[in-house]
Amino acid sequence: MTAYVLVPGGHMGGWLWSEVVDRLRGLGEEAYAATLTGLGERRHLAGPETDLETHIEDLVQLIDHLQEPQVVLVAHCHGSFPVLGAADRRPERVSRVVYVNAPLPVDGYSVLSLVRDFEPDPAVRDGWQRRAEQAEAGWRIPSPVLDGSDPRAQNSLAGVPAGALARLTRLAAPQPLGPLTQPLRLSGAAAKLPMTGVFGTRTGTNVAVVESLVRSGDPRFAVLAEPRVRFFELDTGHWPMLSVPDALAGVLTRAAAGEGQRVTAA
Repeated sequence: MTAYVLVPGGHMGGWLWSEVVDRLRGLGEEAYAATLTGLGERRHLAGPETDLETHIEDLVQLIDHLQEPQVVLVAHCHGSFPVLGAADRRPERVSRVVYVNAPLPVDGYSVLSLVRDFEPDPAVRDGWQRRAEQAEAGWRIPSPVLDGSDPRAQNSLAGVPAGALARLTRLAAPQPLGPLTQPLRLSGAAAKLPMTGVFGTRTGTNVAVVESLVRSGDPRFAVLAEPRVRFFELDTGHWPMLSVPDALAGVLTRAAAGEGQRVTAA
């Protein structure tokens, strides 16, 4: 049997996935929502020593303590970094890695250095850098306000009900800086694992964008055309677990079955 392990991104705890967990279990699947150290209901454990290795070990321990022999690791946003790190440590336990509106981590890069070198929008790059530089006590990024009041966030928050918006702001935790600045170190053990990308198209990212990157000839994007890689699109924003939980649960089961769209370099 396969279990789904659902991992949130920055500032969020496992609570973010509760509706999708319910849907997956309703479909007869085993599903677990992870809360990483220093976030969600574990925010009191945060400290300047909390780093990417801490979050990778959180997931390794969760995998090790599950009875199911195989897991589908599902990452939202930059939860992709600890997810791929854990897959690299336990590749024999991972049947697929699914990235939901998440960057593809690169060996030797941290979240912040990936944004610096790969993000095309200078406003986004500057925003990330500014938040890091203004971290409280040098290690803690304050919780964001995600209530839809910022016009620039409208596409990101597309489809999220008003109650869920309020919950995002109420439960968002300060983000330890270490998981964003520590580079990811990979052995290559997870390099051939099946992989799926899920895009909320209201964010401006879709399969057509991936095709253009692959066909640009840039070797950094060649992995996206490998046969083991599949893609799905959802007509929503950055938070599909809140805006379209039924559709997202369905996509995750299809991803686990190996379905999804391929792109090619031709």
